[in-house]
Amino acid sequence: MAAKEKGLTPMMKQFYSFKAQHPDALLLFRCGDFYETYSEDAVIAAKILGITLTKRNNGGSGDVTEMAGFPYHALDTYLPKLVRAGKRVAICDQLEDPKLTKTLVKRGITELVTPGVALGDSVLNYKENNFLAAINFGKMACGVAFLDISTGEFLTAQGAFDYIEKLLGNFSPKEVLYERSHKQEFERYFGTKHCVFEMDDWVFTEQTARQKLLKHFGTKTLKGFGVEHIQSGIVAAGAIMQYLEITQHTQINHITALAPIEEEQYVRLDRFTIRSLELLQPMQEDGASLLNVIDRTVTPMGGRMLKRWLVFPLKEVQLIEQRLNVVETLFRDTTFRTLLDEQLHRIGDLERILSKAAVGRISPREMIQLKIALQAIQPLKAACMQTNNETLNRIGEQMSLCESLRDRIEHEIQPDPPLLLSKGNVIADAFSPELDELRRISRGGRDYLMDIQQREIEATGISSLKIGYNNVFGYYLEVRNTYKDKVPQEWVRKQTLAQAERYITQELKEYEEKILGADEKIQILEEQLFNELITATQEFIPQIQINANVIARLDCLLSFAKTAEENHYIRPFVEDSDVLNIRQGRHPVIETQLPPGEHYVPNDIFLDTQHQQIIIITGPNMAGKSALLRQTALIVLLAQIGSFVPAESAIIGTVDKIFTRVGASDNISLGESTFMVEMTEAANILNNVSPRSLVLFDELGRGTSTYDGISIAWAIVEHLHEHPKARARTLFATHYHELNEMEKNFKRIKNYNVSVKEVEGKIIFMRKLEKGGSEHSFGIHVADIAGMPKSIVKRAGVVLKQLEADNAQVGSVSKPSLKHLDESREGLQLSLFQLDDPVLCQIRDEILHLDVNHLTPVEALNKLNDIKKIVGG
Repeated sequence: MAAKEKGLTPMMKQFYSFKAQHPDALLLFRCGDFYETYSEDAVIAAKILGITLTKRNNGGSGDVTEMAGFPYHALDTYLPKLVRAGKRVAICDQLEDPKLTKTLVKRGITELVTPGVALGDSVLNYKENNFLAAINFGKMACGVAFLDISTGEFLTAQGAFDYIEKLLGNFSPKEVLYERSHKQEFERYFGTKHCVFEMDDWVFTEQTARQKLLKHFGTKTLKGFGVEHIQSGIVAAGAIMQYLEITQHTQINHITALAPIEEEQYVRLDRFTIRSLELLQPMQEDGASLLNVIDRTVTPMGGRMLKRWLVFPLKEVQLIEQRLNVVETLFRDTTFRTLLDEQLHRIGDLERILSKAAVGRISPREMIQLKIALQAIQPLKAACMQTNNETLNRIGEQMSLCESLRDRIEHEIQPDPPLLLSKGNVIADAFSPELDELRRISRGGRDYLMDIQQREIEATGISSLKIGYNNVFGYYLEVRNTYKDKVPQEWVRKQTLAQAERYITQELKEYEEKILGADEKIQILEEQLFNELITATQEFIPQIQINANVIARLDCLLSFAKTAEENHYIRPFVEDSDVLNIRQGRHPVIETQLPPGEHYVPNDIFLDTQHQQIIIITGPNMAGKSALLRQTALIVLLAQIGSFVPAESAIIGTVDKIFTRVGASDNISLGESTFMVEMTEAANILNNVSPRSLVLFDELGRGTSTYDGISIAWAIVEHLHEHPKARARTLFATHYHELNEMEKNFKRIKNYNVSVKEVEGKIIFMRKLEKGGSEHSFGIHVADIAGMPKSIVKRAGVVLKQLEADNAQVGSVSKPSLKHLDESREGLQLSLFQLDDPVLCQIRDEILHLDVNHLTPVEALNKLNDIKKIVGG
C-alpha cells in the first residue's frame, strides 16, 4: 500500500485511510455534491444501483481507478438498495465547508449502515421488524439474541440447534452475527442463506457480554430482566452491544430492557409449517397468505406485532381467553370500535419515532406526529377505562398521557414545520422572546429602519434625515449641511460629503449586528431549542414505549374484530383438552380468493386422543384434501392467537405444536431429492411430537416407489397411534388406499374420503368430507381436465383397466397384458418389439435393478452405455 500511495492524490489517500478502517464495508465518499465510490466498491455499487462505472486519474502515477457516484441528495434512494443487497455501507461525509478551507476538506465516517442496523425510513419496511441477531455456540446450549434498533425490542433465548433455527425462521433477522471460528458449525445448522457478519472470539465471552449489558442498563445484575439463567443468550446479547459500538450506534437509551423468549408460552411452529401453511408469504406469486387476510391493523407497530403473534401462538388458555374477550367486546360494540379506529389512524409509528428521538435524529414533523399520537392516546385511554372488560381496563391504565411533553411540543413547535430543521421556522412564535426579536429583525428589517428614522426625525427636528447603507461602515444616518447644528452630540461622524454628513449611532450599530447575523443566529437558536426539546423527550422514552406496546396490542385485537365481521368468523371455545371439534370449518384464505358467486364448501373435523385420533383421508387429486388439512391447522392457529375463526362452531383443545408435511418442497439445488426432503421433515415431526400436538401429513412417501411409500406411511401412522409419547391428533391425506386397512386393526384410526360424483363419465368434486375410504384416485379424469391430449387420456384409461384386470403392479406387468394393450391401441402404431425378445428382457432386468434414488449422473451415463452395448450399438 505504501508503494501504491506514492502516486495518489491527497484525497485518494484520505479515501484509502477510511477504507482501511472498514475493509468489509462499501464506502460512500462525499466529494462536493456527490457520494463517490472507488475501485472494487465502484464496481459493486455500479452493478447493484445500475449507475455508470467510469474511471478517474489517481494523480502523478498515471494509474486510473474505477469510479461510480450519485448526487448526495439521492442518498435515500440508493442507500436502501445497497443495504437490501446485503451490503454494509460506511458513509464518509465532509465535516467542514469546502469554501472555508484552502487545504484538503476534513472528512469522517458519520455512520455505518448494515442490513441489521438501520434507522432510516427509506431502508425500513414499516410493517416489518428489522432484527439483528447474534448466535453464540455455548458449551451447554446455543444462545441467540435479537435486537430491532429501530424499535428498541431486545430479546434472548437459548436451546438446542433446531429450536434456535426455528427462532431464526420466526424472527427473520436481516443480519446474523457469529464467532468467526464457528463458521462451519453455523452453516451446518443454520444454512448459508442468512446475511452474516463474523466477529472475534473475545466478543463471545460471558464476562465481556455481562459488562456491556450491565453498563448499558445501569444495573448490577440482569435478574430483574428475567434472563439471568439464559447464560448463552446473554453472551449473544453482549455480542450485539459490541456490534453497535463497532457500527457507531452509541445513542441507544431507547433499548431499555432485555426480555427472554419464553419457549413454554408458545406453540411450536417449525419453518416447514410456517412455509407450507403460508402464514406470512404465499407460495404462489398471485396467492395470498394468512397474514394478508387477517391484517387489518392501522399502526405500523400493530402490523409488526401481528406478524409476531402469527408465528408465536399462545398455549395458555387464560391468555387466549383474555384476547378473545377483547375481540368479542370490539366485535359487538361498533361505537367503541369506530372510536378506536379513528384514534389509531392518528398515531403513526410511535416506536420508530421514539428510536429516532433516542439517537437525536427526530425531525420537526416527527415531533409533531409524536404530539398528535399523545393527543390521540387521551380518548383511547378514556374509552378503554369505561368498558367492562378487565384486559381493556388494564390497557387503559398502562397508557401514559405524557401531558407535560405533549403540551411542551404544542407550545414550542410550529403546527406545520418543515421536514428538516435546517429549513428554519421550526420553533413556534411567542415561545422565545430572543427568537421572536431575531425573526422580527430578519423579516421586517426595512420597517424597523423606518421606525428608527421616524423616531430620530421627531427627536431632532431634522426633516430631511435619511438612513442608508454601504459596505464600508454599514448603516448610517445622512444629514444635509443645513441641519448640521441639530445633530445630537452622541452621534459619531463617519463621512463628510459636499452637501451632507453621515453619522452612526449606538442603536444603529447594535441593529446592524442584529440584522446581519439574524439568520445565522436564528438557525443556531432554533437548533438549540429543538435539541433541548429532544432531550426532554428522551426522558419519556420508557412511558412512550409502554404506550406503543399496548397500542400495538389493541390494534391487533381490533384487526381480529374487523376481520371477524368482514369474513363472518365466530368465537371459538378454547379449552385445556385433547378435543378438536370444528363444525362447518372453512379455509380462511381460499374463501377470500374464490370467484364471485362461488362459495367455499365447509367441512366438519373431530379429533381427540380417545376415539378418533387419526383420520386417514383418501380421495382424488383436486378434491380438496390439502385444503382441508391446512384449514384445520389454520383454524387452530387462529384460535390460539386469540382470533375468531371461520366456522359455525369450534371447540379447540389447545395444541402445543403444529407439524405439517404438506406438498413437495424440493431442495434439488442443495443436492436433496423430493424423497429426502420428505423424510427429513417427517423425521423432524416424529422426533418432536407429543400427545398434545397437531400433525398433518399430505401424500407422504410419493417421492419413492409405491411399496416403499406405503410401508413408510403405514409405519408412521402406526407409530403415532401406538407410541404413548406420540399419540398426537393427526390428519393423514394419502393416495395409498391400502392404508384404509389400518382402521380394522387400530381402534383410534378412522377412514374418511373427500367425495366426488361421476356423472356421464365426468367427475364433479363435491369437496365434502365423508366417512369411509375411497377406492379410486380419478387421476386420469384430472389429466383430462388439465388439458392433456385426448389420445393420451384415452390410452391411459385402457392401460388402467388392463392393469386393474390383471391386478398387476407397476414395473412387473405380465407379457400377455402388454401384448393385449399393444393390440388395443386405436389409431396408434403397434409396438415394434415384443418382450419375449431375450435382449429386451435383459434390458428390462437391468433397468428394474437400478436404485434410481442413489444413482449419480455419471453412474447413469455408464449404465446407459452398458445397455447400448447389450443392444449392440
